[in-house]
Amino acid sequence: MKTKIVLLGPPGSGKGTQGEMLSHELGFVRLSTGDMLREAARKGTPLGLKAKEYMDKGALVPDDLIINLMKEKIASLGEGTGVIFDGFPRTVEQANALGKQVNIDLALNLDVEDSELVNRLTKRRSCPKCNAVYHLEYNPPMKKDVCDKCGSELYHRDDDKEETVINRLTVYRKNTMPLIEYYEGKGTLRTILGVGNIDEIYAKVKKAVL
Repeated sequence: MKTKIVLLGPPGSGKGTQGEMLSHELGFVRLSTGDMLREAARKGTPLGLKAKEYMDKGALVPDDLIINLMKEKIASLGEGTGVIFDGFPRTVEQANALGKQVNIDLALNLDVEDSELVNRLTKRRSCPKCNAVYHLEYNPPMKKDVCDKCGSELYHRDDDKEETVINRLTVYRKNTMPLIEYYEGKGTLRTILGVGNIDEIYAKVKKAVL
């Protein structure tokens, strides 16, 4: 079984959902830079405020901020801990930095067309308290605009609005796609089609990991 996993794929490809399901079933730690950065932004930490400026524009947070944040997290984990990296690395420089700390067993790439991604992201709603994510069409909350898990009011993230979504996808294609070639060259890449319902996609994800 693979125990050090990088999840690749454009914004809205389902990395967060699939990573959460996988971590719950296998007992792995899921490290999501998006969640960590948004939490830092809500708390108003220096790193969070600086990162928010980039996130609100749909731009990538600079490598040095992300790498330093992730180094601290990795160092705090036990040596044999299974880890799922969600949203990191996003550049080859980040991948090189990660490779110095962890031997990646599997880079799992979720492939989804841009038109589907725009539909997914613009209709996505998020919980500001527990980071749960919903979709108005595919995965709506039981009560409109209210989180099923903690009862907080859901919100539409600035980076999920259409103009920003399109910019995020452009940034992804330019900066993150080279990671596919990077991990392919290392023999650890596996690409699956990230379409269908959540359980159908998860079955393919789990098969790749096990």
